[in-house]
Amino acid sequence: MMQAPADVTRWFVIEQQGVVRVFNNDSTVASSSVFIDISMRVNASFSESGLLGMAFHPNFPANPQVFLSYTSAGSPLTSNIARFVTLDSGATLDPTSEISIMTIAQDASNHNGGNIAFGPDGNLYAGWGDGGGSGDPLNRAQDSGNLLGTITRINIDGALPYSVPLDNPFAGAPNCQGGFAVGNANCPEIYALGLRNPWRWSFDSATGSLWAGDVGQGSWEEIDLITRSMNYGWREREGAHCFNPPSGCSENFVDPITEYGRSEGNSVTGGYVYRGADIAALQGRYVYGDFGSGRIWSIPANSPQGSVGELLLASGLSISSFAEDSDGELYLLDYGAGEIYQIVDVP
Repeated sequence: MMQAPADVTRWFVIEQQGVVRVFNNDSTVASSSVFIDISMRVNASFSESGLLGMAFHPNFPANPQVFLSYTSAGSPLTSNIARFVTLDSGATLDPTSEISIMTIAQDASNHNGGNIAFGPDGNLYAGWGDGGGSGDPLNRAQDSGNLLGTITRINIDGALPYSVPLDNPFAGAPNCQGGFAVGNANCPEIYALGLRNPWRWSFDSATGSLWAGDVGQGSWEEIDLITRSMNYGWREREGAHCFNPPSGCSENFVDPITEYGRSEGNSVTGGYVYRGADIAALQGRYVYGDFGSGRIWSIPANSPQGSVGELLLASGLSISSFAEDSDGELYLLDYGAGEIYQIVDVP
C-alpha cells in the first residue's frame, strides 16, 4: 500500500491477483475504484507469485509513468518490471500502455521477491529472490552473472529500456536482460547480492538508508542494512550462521543488523524506519514484523550488527506488508482477512 508523490488524498493497494485499487485517505471510506487491472497477464497461481510491487515515478503525475512488478505465465515463470502511463491525470493507469523494462526467468515458483521503489538518488531499485527451491540449489545468490538473489538498481530516465548507474559494482558489462549474463560476465544491474528472498524493503525517509527483510530457510530470519557492492551471504550463510557448508563458512559477508529464530516467527516482513510525529517512543526506530507469527518488533536505526529487536506487539495477523504515509506514520496489511491497520500509540 502506498501514496502517490505529493498526494495525501488517496491510498493505492496492490492485490496479488493483478489489480491495483485506489481509495480516499479516510478511515471511514467504504469503497474503492480500480486504478489498473492486469489480472489477465499475471500468474498468481503460486503462493509467492502475482502482482508484487508498484512504484510511482518521483515526479508523478507530471511524469505520468508508474511501474509494476509481477510474475507472468509461461515456462519458466518470469518476473517482469513494466512501465504504464496515466492518460487521465492520475485517475487510472492505461493497461494498453505497457512497455517491458526488465524480465527475469525464474528457476521455480517461489522466492520471486518483487518489491520495487525509487531511491533518493532517483534510480529504480528492485529486489529479487534466489529463484526458489530449498537451499538455493543452483547457488544463484552468490553468482554475479545473474540477477536472482540480488537488489538491482537501474536508471529509467535515460536510454531505453534503462541504463545502468555508473557506480553500480559491475557497471560497464552488457545488460542482463532475461536475468542472466552472457558467458562469464557480471550483471551490471546488481547493486548488492547474497539475498534469499528480500520481502519488503524500504528507504529511510530521513537518511536514505535501505533496510530489507530477508526471509530465511529454516532457522533464521534477518533484517539487513543494504549498501552498494555488499554481499549478504546466502546460501553460504543464513543470517549470521553457516548454512552451506554447515560449518567453516566464510566470514567475508555482511552480518544482519538483527535476526530471530523459529521460536519467534518463520517469514520476516520488512518495514520502515519510523519518522512520524504521533509515537514519540518509535522515533528513529526500524519497525518490522513476521508473516507467520504476527509479531512486530522495532530496533533503533543506529543499531550495530547483531542487535536484538524489541517486541512491540503479538498482533496475530498475517503481515504481508507495511506502509508509510507522507507524514511518516505507519500501517500494516493483513493478508489473512484483507484488512488494513494503522500503528498508533497506546493511550
